[in-house]
Amino acid sequence: MCCEKMVKNNNKTMAQNGKVMNSEVNALPPRKSVFIAYILWLFGGVFGLHHLYLHRDRHAFLWWCSLGGYFGIGWLGEIFTIPSYVRDANEDPRFIEEFIKKLQTHKKPPYSGKRFLFMIMIGYLFGQLANMAIPNDLYMGMDFNFLHWLIPFFVALGVWTVGNIGRERGVLWHCLLAAFAAYPIRYFIYDETYTILITSLTAALVFDHVSKEWLRTPPKRRGICERFFKFSTAMFIYFSLWGCFFYFNGTITDENGNEVPIHEAFQNFLASAWWTDIKQALKDMYTYAQHHGWYEIWKELLESMDVDGERNAYKVLGLSATASQTEITATYRKLCKTIHPDTVKDESQRATAQQRFIEVQQAYEILSKIKSARIRKNKKVVNDDNENDTIVL
Repeated sequence: MCCEKMVKNNNKTMAQNGKVMNSEVNALPPRKSVFIAYILWLFGGVFGLHHLYLHRDRHAFLWWCSLGGYFGIGWLGEIFTIPSYVRDANEDPRFIEEFIKKLQTHKKPPYSGKRFLFMIMIGYLFGQLANMAIPNDLYMGMDFNFLHWLIPFFVALGVWTVGNIGRERGVLWHCLLAAFAAYPIRYFIYDETYTILITSLTAALVFDHVSKEWLRTPPKRRGICERFFKFSTAMFIYFSLWGCFFYFNGTITDENGNEVPIHEAFQNFLASAWWTDIKQALKDMYTYAQHHGWYEIWKELLESMDVDGERNAYKVLGLSATASQTEITATYRKLCKTIHPDTVKDESQRATAQQRFIEVQQAYEILSKIKSARIRKNKKVVNDDNENDTIVL
């Protein structure tokens, strides 16, 4: 009897804990603001920042991939739908009421031409990107043409991702079957562009007529770490495909008009004397920093950049860096007399003389300002030292 009571109590406690955990998972997030959503839409909407704010991560990812729904077209179209997105994110009673009416009216989500077209476009984009990422030529003695059979997978993934935005959902395997069933048409149509387009259209039709259904349960509220991991992984895969395209199939035109593959150009660059010199310079800089500190590196970098224009000013006046203020002033007055635009008789050379005269004036002002600042700084240091000596005495 005692054992049975203990088991019952444990089960009761576990059930209560489970309810608490479920309530925490399904708890409403902090309310989202329409104003903030519009600000993010305006300044970062092309990259889906407003969708990330509203926890619409799939939508944000697709906006990243297509630059705002194919170069901003979808982004502009959202100007009137953002309030609805915010009500959805807040699970506003008004939105829930409207959603329940849709569930009662339509057994499955009705046809949306905008969503259907976007499924085809994203499926085509992903398929075409996968196609471009496959090496056209042999690489390291291997033929990678067999990877073309991954294209239907990426097409189906694009269609499925669009289909699962918002309060609609569907399974992936329907799209996969349709895409792989349609892709063999490539053996009859010898154009990969039309093949991918037909594959995407077929997968979108199957998803829209077979897979599509309502998302009846509230969207899961995932943590920031999980969202960041999934979003960054998807972005990494996407940009990796672009990287493969540029590396394997991209070309650079040399000075003779010949096209050189980027991967060959990259290998040649790594073997070039220029890159060898850069590596050695970086290595020497690191060794110097270990002995003298990174602050000395920073000071030398600023000096080499000539941020205050001192080096260039000495060069314009034709003086060395050790010239005194008296020498600077004398040289400046001498140059003003010899290069003054009024002394130039030839009209065609007057503009050049004017420019040279302005450069000399600016150089003199820069050096005078720097010299004056150093004199004031030195006087201050001397006065401080005298005061300290007086205090000690």
